[in-house]
Amino acid sequence: MTYVIAAPCIADYSCIEVCPADCISPRPDDPDFDKAEQLYIDPRQCIDCNACMEACPVSAAFHEWDLPDKWNNYLTVNADYYERSLR
Repeated sequence: MTYVIAAPCIADYSCIEVCPADCISPRPDDPDFDKAEQLYIDPRQCIDCNACMEACPVSAAFHEWDLPDKWNNYLTVNADYYERSLR
């Protein structure tokens, strides 16, 4: 299972600082971080630890099972972000 970052994300990097799996991007040292509208969790690397959810200042991180219906598409949004980066 995985955690998902959804619409309320403000691209604050609190979750990046606490993630033991290093699966959240973009990172503050990435060239496009200042332009990022939100952060993304790589579902293949997420270890389901809950650290991002506890650290998020705007409650934008959800376990995929607890993702509100209105943001269900963010499962795909997060996964697609990493698929594009592999190309």
